Amino acid sequence: MSVQAAPPLEQRQKPPRRRKKSAALYEVVLPLIATAGLFLLWEAACRAFAIPGYLLPAPTEIWKDTIAIGPTVAGHTMATFKTVMLGFVVSILISLPLAVVLTASPAIAAAVYPFLVWTQSIPKVALAPILVVLLGTNELPRIVITVLVAFFPLVISVATGLLSVPPELIELSRACRASKLSELLRIRLPYAIPFIFAGLKVAISLAVVGAVVAEFVNADAGLGFLIQTSTAFFKVPVAFGALIILSVMGVVLFQLVVAAERIFFPWSSSNTTPGA
Repeated sequence: MSVQAAPPLEQRQKPPRRRKKSAALYEVVLPLIATAGLFLLWEAACRAFAIPGYLLPAPTEIWKDTIAIGPTVAGHTMATFKTVMLGFVVSILISLPLAVVLTASPAIAAAVYPFLVWTQSIPKVALAPILVVLLGTNELPRIVITVLVAFFPLVISVATGLLSVPPELIELSRACRASKLSELLRIRLPYAIPFIFAGLKVAISLAVVGAVVAEFVNADAGLGFLIQTSTAFFKVPVAFGALIILSVMGVVLFQLVVAAERIFFPWSSSNTTPGA
């Protein structure tokens, strides 16, 4: 009986090309086709039913009116992007250390968790005018509102990830007399990576929402401000254009977080593609 030799190691370790093509199909091609189909259907419905532009403008009308004030729209887009990124970064700087402290001390967690829930229970639209009075009419209130919207899911995700380590590993590290810092850096944080990035994906999406909410209340620039002023002057296509730009910004930032996870932590369990 003959025994077939095993294939070379390089061939066995190569991921199948079919899987790569399937991932590209699910993540790039199908969403683009679906988006194009949605806009075509939208355009056809507006033309077929003669929907007035002040109720639902057609995509071509939105494109024309938005491009007509392109430099203005670009300036508002950069203002919103700046607020989103500043709020997102600050929420990370607050959430990670806070989650570590909460998981390290049950007493602190019991004392702080009610305040975290309280910050999420208050409508940010109601809180925004108070922050404007307290902090002034500058950019700081907008950043604070963005942080308040974005940081809570990140804290919960990181804390959940830090507590997801199997007890056996914690007991083993303590039996080896590993320090608390070593336990955190070498055991808890690696286990928490999928949870951290899950929280980052939610936080970056909520940061866009928080920035727009803040711009509705206190801003002289930004896409939220542009939507508010456009609807006030019945420039509905421009308002829809700003809304579409916000959607694209949210999707792009979300995908950048996904790409960062795949590049720096390819072993993360959350790196899965539906149907792949």
